[in-house]
Amino acid sequence: MSVLVTKADGTTEAFSVSKLKRSLKRSGAGTEEVNEIVGKVNKILYDGIRTSEIYRRAFEFLRISEKPTAARYSLRRALFGLGPTGFPFEDFLAQLYETEGYSTKTRVKIMGHCVEHELDVTAFNQEDSFVTEAKFHSRPSIKSDLQIVMYCYARFLDLRSRKVCPKDQCGIQKFCVATNTKFTQTAEYYAECVGIDLLSWDYPRNNNLHDRIQKAKIYPVTVLQELDVGQRRVLLQRGIITCRSLLQNERQLRHLHISPSKVEAVISEARQLCLDR
Repeated sequence: MSVLVTKADGTTEAFSVSKLKRSLKRSGAGTEEVNEIVGKVNKILYDGIRTSEIYRRAFEFLRISEKPTAARYSLRRALFGLGPTGFPFEDFLAQLYETEGYSTKTRVKIMGHCVEHELDVTAFNQEDSFVTEAKFHSRPSIKSDLQIVMYCYARFLDLRSRKVCPKDQCGIQKFCVATNTKFTQTAEYYAECVGIDLLSWDYPRNNNLHDRIQKAKIYPVTVLQELDVGQRRVLLQRGIITCRSLLQNERQLRHLHISPSKVEAVISEARQLCLDR
C-alpha cells in the first residue's frame, strides 16, 4: 500500500520513489548513495508526511556525505533565501541570462505607449531581446496565478513598440514572467495562448529554471552549506548574489568575521559548485 504525502499546497499524492531518486541524481549523488538515502527515507515515511519533511530528512542524509551535492539538492529551498524584497532574485535572473549570452539591466524604467513601466530585468544580445517580470515568493505553497500573467500581457501590449537598447534587435518582442515557485495551470494555459513566456522551477518541462541553473552552474550563495542564514544575508546585502560572483570578490568574506579556515572552506565549496561535474 502506497504512502500518501502532503504537498506544499496542502494536496496529497502517493509518495513517488522515482521522484526522490530523480532529484537526488540531479544533485550529483551517485547510484549507490541514492539507493542508500532512499532506503533511509522509506523507514521514516508515514501517511500524511509533508514533502518538506521528506526533503529535510533526505538533505540531512546527503549532507553527511558531501556538501556540494547537498547544496545542489537544496537549490529550490535556496531560491527562497533570495528575499525578502525579491531584488536579489531579479539580480540572480540577470546573472543567469548573462551566462546565456545576454547583456542585462535590472529595474529599468521605460515609457510605454500610455504609461511608464519599471521592468525587473531587460536582456538583449546580437539576435533578440526580452524583458522579465520577476515574481518572488517566500513560500513554496504560493503560486503565480492567472491575474499576474494577464497583468503582464497588458504591460507587454503597452511596451511592444519600445526598445531596451538603441540597437535594431532591441525591440521588446518577448515578455517573460519568472517565479521561484510555480504557476497555476490556468496561468500556463493563458500564457501559451497569448504568447507570454513563463519560467518557473519546473516550467516549461524542458529548460525550466532548475535546468538552466544546473546547466549554467550559476548557484545562489544561499546554497552554501558552510555559511549560516545571517552570513548569507550579509553577502546578499553587499550585492554578492551567486557563488560565481563570490569567487570573483573573495574579499567580501571579510565582512562575515569568520576564521581563515572557514573562509577557505567557503571558497572550496563555491568552487566545487561552479566546476563541471
